[in-house]
Amino acid sequence: MAARPTFTSKTAWAALDVESGEDTDEEVLDETPASQPESASESSAKPTKSALRKQKALARQEKRQQEKLARAAAKAQAAAAAKGATAADVKAPPQPVTRDQPEPESSIPVAQEPEKVEEPETLPVEELVQQVSEYAAPKPANGAAHPLQEANGSASQPPAPEPVVAPPEPSKYDAPPPPEPKPVASIPSEKEALATRRNDIENPPEEKQQHQQLEQEQAEKAKKKSSFLTRTLWTFIMIGGFITLLLMGHAYMIVLVMLCQTLVYREVTALFSLKRKDAGQGNARGRDPWSKTLNWYFFAVTNYFLYGESIIYYFKHVVFSNAQLTPFATNHRFVSFTLYLIGFVGFVLSLKRGYLKQQFGLFCWVHMTLLLIVVSSHFIVNNILEGLIWFWVPASLVICNDVFAYVWGITLGRTPLIKLSPKKTVEGFIGAFFSTIVFGLLWGTYFMRFDYMICPMRDLGVTAWSGQLQCTPNPVFVWRDWQMPTPLSVFLSTLIGHQVTTIPYAPYQLHLLVLSCFASLVAPFGGFFASGFKRAFDIKDFGHSIPGHGGMTDRMDCQFLMGVFTYVYYSSLIRDNHVTVGSILQTIVSGLTLTEQLELMADLKRYLESQGVTVRL
Repeated sequence: MAARPTFTSKTAWAALDVESGEDTDEEVLDETPASQPESASESSAKPTKSALRKQKALARQEKRQQEKLARAAAKAQAAAAAKGATAADVKAPPQPVTRDQPEPESSIPVAQEPEKVEEPETLPVEELVQQVSEYAAPKPANGAAHPLQEANGSASQPPAPEPVVAPPEPSKYDAPPPPEPKPVASIPSEKEALATRRNDIENPPEEKQQHQQLEQEQAEKAKKKSSFLTRTLWTFIMIGGFITLLLMGHAYMIVLVMLCQTLVYREVTALFSLKRKDAGQGNARGRDPWSKTLNWYFFAVTNYFLYGESIIYYFKHVVFSNAQLTPFATNHRFVSFTLYLIGFVGFVLSLKRGYLKQQFGLFCWVHMTLLLIVVSSHFIVNNILEGLIWFWVPASLVICNDVFAYVWGITLGRTPLIKLSPKKTVEGFIGAFFSTIVFGLLWGTYFMRFDYMICPMRDLGVTAWSGQLQCTPNPVFVWRDWQMPTPLSVFLSTLIGHQVTTIPYAPYQLHLLVLSCFASLVAPFGGFFASGFKRAFDIKDFGHSIPGHGGMTDRMDCQFLMGVFTYVYYSSLIRDNHVTVGSILQTIVSGLTLTEQLELMADLKRYLESQGVTVRL
């Protein structure tokens, strides 16, 4: 019977990490005899159960001792690092010598971090099994390999023949020698610590924070100053350009309004980005190729209809006296509606699956934009044609209210006015109200003296320097005297020192009070509406058309509302409706046949000749 193999390495079993006395799966499998042994000599070559347990007990004892030594070395190094010195040498106690093998000399690296103790490295199980097989691999008697079954059922390495006892080798898990000290990088030296303390004394952390905050505040102030200068510069540029176009004539003001409405329309419609939903194409998104075209088509058709109506109304004497323009004037509305139907049919034909929801949303969006912007601009153009004063003064009142609200808000503002505009204050709102009333009375009274400002437009070639615009002024611009009550007359005469019985005034001044109140109390809500619009889309400005001011919509939000109110107020309460040559000519051309027109001309000729006027036809 073959002799039992002796295991020369005691530490190889430490890597199995068997802390309890129970056998692992590998051990139970080793103890189980092979299913089909080839000979009795092969089974006798395996180690006995008692030998295995003895080796495992020795391995566990070695491992515990190594762990104790590692903990002691780590504690000593942590204590040395806490004192500001480098790690001291820690000598491990001598390893007790076992009876089976001499004590080898080996080293195990110990963790150098004082805050964390690392466990000694353990070799993988495969390397340990290979070491065991090198030192104590049993050989079957007949020299044939006999595979062992591992726990998972796979064939392991075949058992080696009976071992030849090799000379003992040093174990990798014996007691470690003193670890090599390493400098702790996280702990500064005494000089560095002293310099840090001195720097903290000279510049305390609180002062550093205050210094950083001061630098940030200075940077913000510089940014605000630059923004204020840019805004102020472009404000004067806009005011200068506005006055220049005003003096150049009505036609240039109409062009300015059309330019502003075009920019506003572009900025508002750009907020509605038409994206098609994913239709089995991953994350790819496309744009409806007809959306932009249809947007501007409806814009052009709406302007054609509205401006055509204005031209026909204010220039009847030119349009209906020209045979080539008469068909255009008489059929203008039918032509406009036909053009709109073409756009509507084109929209329906452009509907596509994957775009439907977005396309109908854009259709509604465009029509609301046309109503709020293009129609409002049409009324502003009508104000210009009725007389520049009906455009210039209301626009100036809105600008004045905005400026005074800013001034009073900065000076006295404490109470927020509305959540949509956190910077608006009640104090600024009230202060701007009184300031706008005073400004409106003075501003409007000054400009009502000029025929260029108050006369309706009949010739687009007139400028402020031509002096050709003359008319019978509207009764609201005619000065009148108000008879004061006797007590008031006596009081003022005593106060002034001479007789005062009447006070001169113009009805236009009363209308200025109404316009000033609307500009300061209602028109700002157009700005609040735009602010809510921007909050809904999470944007700061509608665009960047004007440096320092944002987009054109940010400057025109109150002007549209003010322009519509001025037109409605003027056409309802102020306009002097009387028969004009243009209106009679429009009735004749559009309501009488050619025979009736000739008959009317003959009757008119006879009437003039009876009055002594020679008529040559």
